[in-house]
Amino acid sequence: MKSWLIYIVRARSGALYTGISTDPLRRFTEHRSGRAGARFFRMDPPESIVYLEAAPDHGHALRREHEIKRMSRRERLALVQSLQAGAS
Repeated sequence: MKSWLIYIVRARSGALYTGISTDPLRRFTEHRSGRAGARFFRMDPPESIVYLEAAPDHGHALRREHEIKRMSRRERLALVQSLQAGAS
């Protein structure tokens, strides 16, 4: 059974993009290549994955993605920073 992950990518401008995937590194590569990436990155290339969160299944991943997308930029930045603070 594949595990689903919610990911946040920071674009060159500092914009944050949220998505879900069973393989966020592959998806990030697709975003960077422009072939199968999100339109979001056509004018503002992705720079790095700044957040990963595991979900037990696709449904939970979709709901959490929606929840994160509804957050303000300030809240999303705090979420990213909480992960980075925990990694230190």
